[in-house]
Amino acid sequence: MKKFSKNWKRSKNPKKQRKYRKYAPLHIRHKLVSTNLSKELRKKYGRRSISLRKGDVVKIMRGKFKGKTAKVEKVDLKKLKVYLEGISIAKQSGLKRLVPIDPSNLQIVELNLSDKERIKKLKKE
Repeated sequence: MKKFSKNWKRSKNPKKQRKYRKYAPLHIRHKLVSTNLSKELRKKYGRRSISLRKGDVVKIMRGKFKGKTAKVEKVDLKKLKVYLEGISIAKQSGLKRLVPIDPSNLQIVELNLSDKERIKKLKKE
């Protein structure tokens, strides 16, 4: 059985959608952790969404922590999840653990522009 197909376009079958995400190579996984921009950033850069990076400031739009704003601490490409500073839960043992959040439930409020390549990419489009 072939794990990943470059020719795969789309499917209504959820099983195939999950398989595509699970076995996707890194360059495609980067696109899967993209999220939408706030209205101000959309006007400024003329685009709707961008890939998340460490250092971006995001607003949580869904779930238990809805409405909170936090900085991206870690982007996990293996699990396709994002970890945010200060967004944690206390475990039974008393340890604090960061909560994995799906990028689709976030909105970028402020971009991390410390990387010159990212600035160049934003201006190009």
